[in-house]
Amino acid sequence: MKIWMAPAGLHVELAAASHVPSMMKLHASCFFHGWGEEDFSRFLSRPAATPVYVACDARHRVAGFMVVSFSGEECELLTIAVHRKWRNRKVGAALLQAGLNHMAEFGAASMVLEVDEHNLAARALYARFGFQAVATRQGYYPLKDGTRASALVMRAPIN
Repeated sequence: MKIWMAPAGLHVELAAASHVPSMMKLHASCFFHGWGEEDFSRFLSRPAATPVYVACDARHRVAGFMVVSFSGEECELLTIAVHRKWRNRKVGAALLQAGLNHMAEFGAASMVLEVDEHNLAARALYARFGFQAVATRQGYYPLKDGTRASALVMRAPIN
């Protein structure tokens, strides 16, 4: 099993089926449209195409997770979520670094992602990893109040 170090006594590993309930709950708490068991099961059934990384403690309690889609030289960060009590403790950075390192091992040359233009914390994290905005998708994310937020498309080389 591949393991990457993370802060505060956590580590990052590839997710297992036992992590799915925690990931579902966390995703629903972070996003308006949370993903269900079928979504996570589909990702986990294709680990080479959609690796799922989970930051957890020694007892496998989930602090955060990230899903990547990989194809050839490019990969896409599909989602990243960090539990509220673990935010601002570099858990998101640890997940992103693990994913970038892992994708580099498989020959990925770049990663692309979409982020809500108003999510300043996520945008700052991505900027620290060299992501730059390359496009905007107007009205991409549905919001609870019925409006829609635009997404910035960002890309970074994988070194």
